[in-house]
Amino acid sequence: MKIAILKESKAGEKRVAITPAVAQQFIKQGYTCMIEQDAGYASNFSDKTYEQAGCSIESDKHTLLKDADIIMKVNAPTEQEMMSMKNGSVLISFLYHLHHSELIAKLAQQGISSFSMDAIPRISRAQSMDALSSQSNLAGYKTVIIGANALGKIFPLMMTAAGTITPSRVLIYGAGVAGLQAVATAKRLGAIVEVTDVRPETKEQVESLGGKFIEVKGAEAAKVEGGYAKEVSADYLQKQKEAVDKSLFQADLVITTALVMGKKAPTLITAEQVSKMKLGSVIVDMAVEQGGNCELSELDKAVVKHGVTIIGQSNLPSTLPQNASELYAKNIQNLMTHLATKDGFKWEMEEEITKGTLITHQGKIVHPSLNQTA
Repeated sequence: MKIAILKESKAGEKRVAITPAVAQQFIKQGYTCMIEQDAGYASNFSDKTYEQAGCSIESDKHTLLKDADIIMKVNAPTEQEMMSMKNGSVLISFLYHLHHSELIAKLAQQGISSFSMDAIPRISRAQSMDALSSQSNLAGYKTVIIGANALGKIFPLMMTAAGTITPSRVLIYGAGVAGLQAVATAKRLGAIVEVTDVRPETKEQVESLGGKFIEVKGAEAAKVEGGYAKEVSADYLQKQKEAVDKSLFQADLVITTALVMGKKAPTLITAEQVSKMKLGSVIVDMAVEQGGNCELSELDKAVVKHGVTIIGQSNLPSTLPQNASELYAKNIQNLMTHLATKDGFKWEMEEEITKGTLITHQGKIVHPSLNQTA
């Protein structure tokens, strides 16, 4: 089977779906790998390294897509890219199918079978395929670096001849993959770290990394599905606000990571709360692409409100394109090893990973969360 690796067309995207090292492994398994010219350049992978791995370089995207059996991307395809794909080909990329019904319908109409990398089931045997986790891990690290850079003070305790500098205080909303990596990074830099999460079971993980877990007492915990908070009551959000306010108003850096699957991100920090925060403090809102956890955050902007810098940078993994591409490529490789051989896909329709990730197939929308007809 012929694999096509496209150059990402989304503005600001620096990642590439497959690295030369992973392409070489696909070729050893019997696949043919074709890559669009300069697809890996922004991730520090030159066309020459792909050629040395055994790939052929193609300058024309239309020709590449017309010839491909499998198309591998980071982001969902554009309409023009979809129109160039042949009937019966297979697409593997992030699709976010719950939010992009028109895209999914067009993929079905084109006869393209699509697997969504953001729909990998949160089960132990699929951990090596979990692209959301691999990318969130890097994003959690980079968020602390961005916050530290914007902060007008250092993180660690420092004792000097001129006096002692007290450590910075970091507050993190959410102890998922990104939040836990942020805890670890902030602790390594010497900060005092506090964490709040709607899932009480994350307390042990937070404390194992040296963070302090802020418990919300007297409220029912959130329902969790697939590792994500599914539902948070207004009562819980109010009690969380009361429990966290003291830490919020003392914090130098606040990082918010809270997402709800298939819905707008919950508002965790209001404009009123921002007005009571320390002058010069910083908020980095990791949920800004899904509407934001801070009421005042703006997409892809750093704004100053009430003396607080609020950073709403999207697509954080793309700011670490080499590592992000390396991890994503391994995620796709592990998924492909599960789904197919060089001779074709297995199409085990009732198998958990296949059923969870397959969105369209044979002209129909097949994912259980969506309508069954295109």
